[in-house]
Amino acid sequence: MLLNLLYPLALKLLIHCITNANTTMLSILLDVLLPIAVVAAVGYLLRKNLKLDLGTLNRVMIYGLTPSLIFVSLVRTDLLGGDALRMMLLAFLVVVGMAIITVACTWPLGLRGGDLSAMLLVTLFMNTGNYGLPAARFAFGEAGFAQALLYFIVQSAISQTGGVVVAAAGSEGRQGNIWRQVGGRLLHMPQIYAVGLALILRLSGFDLPAATGLIGGLWQGIALVSEAALPMMLMILGMQLATGVVVDSPRLIALASGLRLIVSPLLAYGIGTLLGLDGMALSVGVLLAGMPAAVNTTILAIEFNTRPNLVVGTVVVTSVGSLATLSLLLWLMR
Repeated sequence: MLLNLLYPLALKLLIHCITNANTTMLSILLDVLLPIAVVAAVGYLLRKNLKLDLGTLNRVMIYGLTPSLIFVSLVRTDLLGGDALRMMLLAFLVVVGMAIITVACTWPLGLRGGDLSAMLLVTLFMNTGNYGLPAARFAFGEAGFAQALLYFIVQSAISQTGGVVVAAAGSEGRQGNIWRQVGGRLLHMPQIYAVGLALILRLSGFDLPAATGLIGGLWQGIALVSEAALPMMLMILGMQLATGVVVDSPRLIALASGLRLIVSPLLAYGIGTLLGLDGMALSVGVLLAGMPAAVNTTILAIEFNTRPNLVVGTVVVTSVGSLATLSLLLWLMR
C-alpha cells in the first residue's frame, strides 16, 4: 500500500524536475541521484535474473572492500582538526537524539518489546555506507566524501554494537549473552583495524602513497581494491532491494519512515549548528542523517526475530522515498 503511494510521488517529483529543466532540483537529480540509481538498478536486475549469493557478496564487501576503502581514504585525506571531531560527535548525537524521539513518539502508542526494538533499529541506524558514501562523493566531491567517511565509521561502529543490543532486547527468543555477542561483533569488525592502522601510519609521518618497491606495490594493490568499493556498495543495495518485501503494519512503517527521512535530518541540522559545523561539513552531516534505514538492520531483525517484516518493510519504503527527500535535502543545503 505504502509503496503504491510512494512510487507515484517519486514519479511526480521526476516529472516536475523535467518540466522545470532550469531548476537546481533537476541538476541534483541528474548529477547525484541518477548515477546512484543506475548502478543500484544493475544490481537489482542481476539479482532478479541470476542466482547470486548475496551473503557471499556482503562478506566480500564487509571484510575486503570496505576496510580497504576506509584505510586508503584515511591515509590520503587530511582528516585532522575540529571539523573531523565535530562530524564524529554529530554522528553519535544523532543516534542518541533519534532514540529519545523514537521512544517519545512510540511509547504513548503502547509499543513495547519487539515492536519498539524494530522501530529503534530503523530510526537509529541509517544507510551511510551503500548509499551515503556514494551520494556524498557525487554531491560534494572528495572533500565531502572524506567528511562522510567519518560519519560512516561512527555509525557503523554503533550499529554493529548497539544494534545487537536493540535487536536482542526485543527478541522473542533471546539468544545467549548479549554483551558477549556485542564484544564478538566489535572484535570482528575489520573497519576498526583499518582505522587503527591508518591512524598509526598518519601519526608516524610515513608517506605511504609515495612509497616504492614492495611497500609501494602493496599500497597500489590495496588502493585498487578500494576503487571497487563504491560501485559494489550500490550494486549490493540494488540486489537487497530485489529480494521483495511484504509490507504489513503500514501505520508503523509510515511513522518510522517519517522519523528516518524527515525528523533525522532536521535533528542533524540543529545539532550540527550547535556544534559549530557549517558549509559543506554541515551539508554532508544532514545528508547522511537523512539516509534511508540501514539494510543490515534486516539481518539483525531476522536473526533475533524482532518484527522482521516491519524492519524490512521500512527499509524498502525509506529507500524508495529517499529519492524524493534526498533531492529536496540537497536542493535546500545547496
